[in-house]
Amino acid sequence: MRTCSTLEVVAVHTVLGEQVRMPVEIRVAEALSALYLVDETAARTLLAGTGLEPVRCAGRALCALAFVRYVDGDLGPYHEFAVALIARVPGRRRSTGAYIHWLPVNQEFTCAAGRQIWGFPKEVADIRLARRWRGKRCEVWLDGRMAVALEIRGGLPVPAVLGGASIAAYTQPDGVLRRTPWGMRPSRVRLRLGGGARLELGDHPVADELRALGLPGRAISTTRIGVLRMTFEDAMEVR
Repeated sequence: MRTCSTLEVVAVHTVLGEQVRMPVEIRVAEALSALYLVDETAARTLLAGTGLEPVRCAGRALCALAFVRYVDGDLGPYHEFAVALIARVPGRRRSTGAYIHWLPVNQEFTCAAGRQIWGFPKEVADIRLARRWRGKRCEVWLDGRMAVALEIRGGLPVPAVLGGASIAAYTQPDGVLRRTPWGMRPSRVRLRLGGGARLELGDHPVADELRALGLPGRAISTTRIGVLRMTFEDAMEVR
């Protein structure tokens, strides 16, 4: 149980009748991700109205796709798929973060908590995880149809610091840009540069947005994190 001094104020949110204390802690999770170079104009279209601009690399924007298996955490066990654009506030140093564009999950409580506390664009979906030869596959299904599938393979062991770090997550649920401090402590990390991912797109609107970005394509890197610990602070309005 977490304790605090008389001077420390711990934020508490009530979600579906249950109390969620901040920061939210994820004690055990497993994550796989792929990073792509995508069309900058299409990325700016997805970021329109947020006040953010895409981070450019080799004249293109950056899009990260990831899936996570949460094993032990304050929001319970669940599966999650993420579509994020690497973005920043123009003119602000050290503002680079991940703008969360889509975040389906497979459990009602984490969906409600994510939307209420942080403004994450979560929705409940059928998320299927499966092992593949030298890798793992995630499929997101909605209304009986596959929306997107991502398979990640291989990778060489690297120091944990290369698998993740503290980063901000940006959301804009109600027209107000918010920033959530997000800390990651990875271990058992594998990295592959160039390739290592297979992306399949269905007929969901997000799949069409990914096609507009130029996906599917060849990932510039893939990461597998065998054991991931995370903390999520309260969201803060970006002014």
